[in-house]
Amino acid sequence: MTSAPTPLPRPAAPPSRRRRTRGAAVTALVGAAAAVVLTGCSGLSFQDDICAGGEYPVLAVGSTGSACVEEGEKVPDGYTRYPEGKVPLKTDDTWDVYWRTHTVDEEGNVVEVPDAG
Repeated sequence: MTSAPTPLPRPAAPPSRRRRTRGAAVTALVGAAAAVVLTGCSGLSFQDDICAGGEYPVLAVGSTGSACVEEGEKVPDGYTRYPEGKVPLKTDDTWDVYWRTHTVDEEGNVVEVPDAG
């Protein structure tokens, strides 16, 4: 008597399309989260406006202080408009950072502020 041959194991079924799609989505999310962590969220920077709509920024004469004035209103005493082309528009933009260490003196000259920064 001969015994019946041992059946060969069946090959594993290929993963379903849904399982492959879910795995790809998870991989993409993990990759995106890692990118945010590794870049310090630099790609997600948000900058606030220096002044609200309908206002313009002014610089305190002789110091690094600033204020916002309603459009159409005069610049208050002790303040001046920023020089043309050097107006900060957003927090931490080039000109906002610059005016942290510079100001305009009584004669209208741009000067570095001692002990600023």
